[in-house]
Amino acid sequence: MTHTTPPALPLRDGVSASCVALPSTRQPQWPTLLDALAERLPGVARADWQQRLDAGLVCNANGLPLAASSPALGGERIFYWRHVPDEPELPFAHQVLYQDEHLVVADKPHFVPVTPAGRYVRSSLLARLKRELGLPDLSPIHRIDRETAGLVVFAVRPQDRDAYQTLFRERAVSKVYEALARLPSDTTELPGRPTPHPHWPLEHRSRMVEDSTAFFRMCEVPGEPNSETGVELLNTLPHPSGGTLGLFRLHPVTGKRHQLRVHMAALGLPLVGDAFYPTVTRGPDEPDDWAQPLQLLARGLGFSDPLTGQTRWFESQRTLAFG
Repeated sequence: MTHTTPPALPLRDGVSASCVALPSTRQPQWPTLLDALAERLPGVARADWQQRLDAGLVCNANGLPLAASSPALGGERIFYWRHVPDEPELPFAHQVLYQDEHLVVADKPHFVPVTPAGRYVRSSLLARLKRELGLPDLSPIHRIDRETAGLVVFAVRPQDRDAYQTLFRERAVSKVYEALARLPSDTTELPGRPTPHPHWPLEHRSRMVEDSTAFFRMCEVPGEPNSETGVELLNTLPHPSGGTLGLFRLHPVTGKRHQLRVHMAALGLPLVGDAFYPTVTRGPDEPDDWAQPLQLLARGLGFSDPLTGQTRWFESQRTLAFG
């Protein structure tokens, strides 16, 4: 269970302390704290927990370091800092587009995760912004994929976060994406002019679920639709290796994981640089090909601010490209 980090616990290289709560029982379930952590959080090896405890990187709610031999007290909250040994550097710069007392809006590059995940902790956008802006309570109010570039909005204060997240839950946010996709080979329109199509613009609706054969993918299945995307073809341009690309504007109504990538692939328009759809060409644990980023950009985002009443509209300064 996650709790707000107590003020006594500082950031470490932009990373806030994580929390694990031990079960509330009268009799300890484990002989020592080391035993409890090794069983409750097996994603970290027991030897690594021993090293963290020895280094004073595991604390109680008062910020006091705990020893490996400390008792595992029922109901106690234990705090620790996530760390990835030899974390790879991501040589891509973000940009802060807007900041006030309530919000921070950042323009995220491709390949950078919004929050610490997997092999990226210090280099996540959240950790970067906490270090850069000195805002320990900063938190994202929505997410975009690590592979996607563009706008991410953060709440500065914990007490404001729910008001902004409610906008996304209630679909009160206007979201605009841009994408590049290869057009079918039978396209006859000259590059630089929109291709005639009886269905542009169109609305694509489907039922999306996690792919049972690959946890990192989503798929469409029969049933009541739970996802919806508006699709517009804005322009066409020649691809250097042959064929024609389409520049698309996408309007997600819902926010399912990988929704835009799945919907475009289902339309026969897989996005340039997509390693997961329609087929997997590079798994999630394989190295990224930095020369071939996913051509998907969170271009614009707007809403009526629930705290100030202002009409907000933010726009990414990034552009899509192709190799």
